Amino acid sequence: MDITILGIESSCDDTSAAIIQNGVLLSNVIANQSVHEMYGGVVPELASRAHQKNIIPVVSEALRRSGIDKSQLSAVAFTRGPGLMGSLLVGTSFAKSFAQALGIPIIDVNHLQAHILAHFIKEPDVEPKHPKFPFICLLVSGGNSQIVLVKSYNEMEIIGQTIDDAAGEAFDKCSKVMGLPYPGGPFVDKLAKQGNPMAFSFSKPHIAGYDYSFSGLKTSFLYFLRDKQAENPNFIVENKADLCASLQKTIIDILMDKLVKAVKALKVKEVALAGGVSANSGLRERMLTYERRGWNVYLPKPAFTTDNAAMVAITGYYKFLDKDFCSVDLPPFSKVVI
Repeated sequence: MDITILGIESSCDDTSAAIIQNGVLLSNVIANQSVHEMYGGVVPELASRAHQKNIIPVVSEALRRSGIDKSQLSAVAFTRGPGLMGSLLVGTSFAKSFAQALGIPIIDVNHLQAHILAHFIKEPDVEPKHPKFPFICLLVSGGNSQIVLVKSYNEMEIIGQTIDDAAGEAFDKCSKVMGLPYPGGPFVDKLAKQGNPMAFSFSKPHIAGYDYSFSGLKTSFLYFLRDKQAENPNFIVENKADLCASLQKTIIDILMDKLVKAVKALKVKEVALAGGVSANSGLRERMLTYERRGWNVYLPKPAFTTDNAAMVAITGYYKFLDKDFCSVDLPPFSKVVI
C-alpha cells in the first residue's frame, strides 16, 4: 500500500506544500512573500496574513502537480515549530482541519529536524545520495546555527548551538548596514565572489565547546564601518565587494572551526550541511575541501536549502512508518528545540 504524505510548511514567510509518496517527491510548491523586502526583514503580522491567502491555492497546486487526489493521502504533516507563532498557527490550523475532513492522521514536524532530513528526499530518476548514520550536520539558517549529531531518522542530539545570534542573521544585519536588499545573504554571496576575502578582518568569538556566537561579529562590523566612514563617506560604496568577501570568510571560519573540532572529537566522517545558509557558495566550497581530509560531505540540493514543504513531507513519511502521529489539540511552538 502506498504511503502518501502531504507536507505543509509555514514557519516564517514562505507558504509551501509538497506531496511525497513512498519517500519519493512528486511535487513541491512554494509561495514567496515579497512584501517584506521594503521593511528589511519579515513582519510577523504581514506574514501570517499572507499565509492565510496562500495556503489553499498552494496545497491545491501541490496536489494537482503530483497527480494525487486528496482521497489518496495517508496523512498530513505540518511544521509545528519553531518559527513565527502567527505563521505557524495558519499552517497548523489548516493541516488539522484538512486531515480531520479526510479522516486521516496528522504528523507534527520539527522545522529543524526537517532541514536535516531534507537529505533523504528522493526524486524520480535521480540517484539518491544521502549520509549514513550516524552523521554530523551543520545546520545554519537565519534563526539557527547548530551542530547536530544525527543517530537515526528520529534521534538527534544538539552538541553545539548559537548562544545569541545565528549565522544567517549576521549575514542579513551586516548586509543591511551596507545598504544591500533583504534578504542580504544571497547578495553578500554574489558580491563576495568579486572581492578579496583577506582585505579586512573582523572579530571572532572565543566560546567554549561547540557553541557559536555572532553578536560580537556584528558589533565589530558595525564599528569598523562607522570608523571608516568617518574618514571616507564613500568607503562602503568603494569597498563593497571586499567587505562582503571578508565578512563571508569570517562567518565561514567561525562555523567551520567548531565543526572541525566536533568531527575530530566524535570521530564521525559523515558530515552534512543543512538550512538556508547552506545555499551559500563559499560555505559549500569550504565544506567540499574537507573531503581531502577523509570526510564524506553531503550538500543539500539548492531547492531544499530554504524553507520548503518537501522536507516536512519526508520527515512526516518516516514518522508515519513509526506510527508517530499527534493529537489534534497539540499546539505550535516558537522556541528552538530538537
